[in-house]
Amino acid sequence: MLAELRDPTLWGEFRRNSAKSFGMMMRQNWFGLSMFVLLVMFILGPMLNVLVWAFVDARIRPPYIVPETWSTKWWAETFNRLDVIEGFTTSVSISLMVTILSALICLPAAYAFARMQFRGRTPFLLSFLMVNAFPRFGLYVTIAVVFFRLGLVATVPGVVLIQLVNTLLFMIWIPTAAFQGVDRALEEAALDVGASPLRVFIQITLPMVLPALSAALLLTFVGAFYETQGALLIGVPNVKTLPVVMITLINHHIRQLGAVLSVALWIPSLILLVFAQRVLRGGTLAAGFGL
Repeated sequence: MLAELRDPTLWGEFRRNSAKSFGMMMRQNWFGLSMFVLLVMFILGPMLNVLVWAFVDARIRPPYIVPETWSTKWWAETFNRLDVIEGFTTSVSISLMVTILSALICLPAAYAFARMQFRGRTPFLLSFLMVNAFPRFGLYVTIAVVFFRLGLVATVPGVVLIQLVNTLLFMIWIPTAAFQGVDRALEEAALDVGASPLRVFIQITLPMVLPALSAALLLTFVGAFYETQGALLIGVPNVKTLPVVMITLINHHIRQLGAVLSVALWIPSLILLVFAQRVLRGGTLAAGFGL
């Protein structure tokens, strides 16, 4: 053993392998550090800047990087504005209408996709992905031309219809995956003891898929609440949702008011992520294909 320890080739191999291991570690650390810097610069940096502007008493003047004074006066001024109140009411009402209509249309279709096998099922499911893969603004311009001829531009029904396009992906795929995940043996056992199909659906199937359905509905509501391009192209000038009002304020160089609305609109997104993180796993959408 001592002779083996004195062998120079043993320690030479040890040094080469150690250098390789440290090199791999350094490359990984530098990669992680680089990704962290990019994250701070392009994501956390702008978010921090918006958060600072929401509590700035006045403009930040060079050479100062942070505000000289802080204040919450812009919050009171923002939510006392009539256009903000009307925009919030409009956004909530339109989001509720979009969510209800999407549920009435998509949930029965999702149940059929999950429980029925028919020719063209997978291509038809993929067609809902095509809507989201297509450049959104180009699609909206095409729809706007049709809506203009139908008299739906600058109307609430027009905004509701164009926002329904954004709900198809989640309101079809997530419920489809949820219905496929239900143990059919439980339903068959209940049917064997005399329960009606309606009772089985209400007492067994629906409670098991309710968390996923709740996440899909919440995604739909928040997505409709945040949607800007369709509401801006179809709704203006008569229908102004809260994101459209925020864009108007920013375009008029009222940065503090726009920053306050940005922070306020970020809160529902955080609630969504906390609520849906157990449901929206990596395989949830793929399960909608039955994969």
